[in-house]
Amino acid sequence: MQAIMETGFDIIYLATVITLGILMIKGNRGNRQYLLFGIMAVTLGLGDSFHLVPRAIALCTTGLQDYTVALGIGKWITSITMTIFYVILYYVWRLRYHVEGRNELTIVMYILAALRIALCMFPQNAWTSVNAPLSWGIYRNIPFALMGLMVIILFYQSSRQKQDKAFYNMWLTIVLSFAFYIPVVLFADTIPMVGMLMIPKTCAYVWTVWLGYSDMKKVQR
Repeated sequence: MQAIMETGFDIIYLATVITLGILMIKGNRGNRQYLLFGIMAVTLGLGDSFHLVPRAIALCTTGLQDYTVALGIGKWITSITMTIFYVILYYVWRLRYHVEGRNELTIVMYILAALRIALCMFPQNAWTSVNAPLSWGIYRNIPFALMGLMVIILFYQSSRQKQDKAFYNMWLTIVLSFAFYIPVVLFADTIPMVGMLMIPKTCAYVWTVWLGYSDMKKVQR
C-alpha cells in the first residue's frame, strides 16, 4: 500500500511542477521574472526526481535497503538543486520588486549557497551509507535554513510594502516547507513516521510554483 500511495503521489508531484515550469518557460512572453520562475520549477522537479525515482523503484521492487547507494546519490543531487532553487527564488524577488543595488544581500546569498554546497561535498556526509551521521545532516542544513529565512523575510516585507496580493503568501509557502522539513532531518532516522512530513513539505513547494504560474496567467489575460 505504501508503495502504491507514495509512488502515485511522487509521480503527480513531479509531473505537476515540471509541467508548470515548462509552461512558464515557454509562455513567459519575454518576462524574465516568469522565465526564472519556470527554470526554478523545472530545477525543483528534476532535482527531486534523482531521489524520488530511485525511491519509487525501491518501494515497488525489493525495498529501500537494496537501493542505498542510488538513494544517497539522489539525495545529494537534490540537496544541491534545492540550493540553486533558493538562489533563483531570490532573483525572482529582485525582479518582481524591481530591487536595485542592495548587493550585500546578493553576496550573503551566494556565500550561504556556496557554504551549503561545499558542506554537501564532504565525505563525512556518508551519502551512500545506511548510517549517515545526523551531525552532518545538521551542518549542511544550517546555511540552507538561513537562505530560506532570508527569502522568507524578503518576500514577507516586499509583498506587504507593495500590497502584492498575488505573492502575499509566498513567504508562508517557504515557512511551511521548512517547518515540515526540519523535523525530518532531526528525527526521521529514529522515528520513521516523521518522514511522512515530506508529503506536506512537497505540497508547500507545489504551492510556491502555483503562485508563480497563476500570477503569470492572470497578468497575461
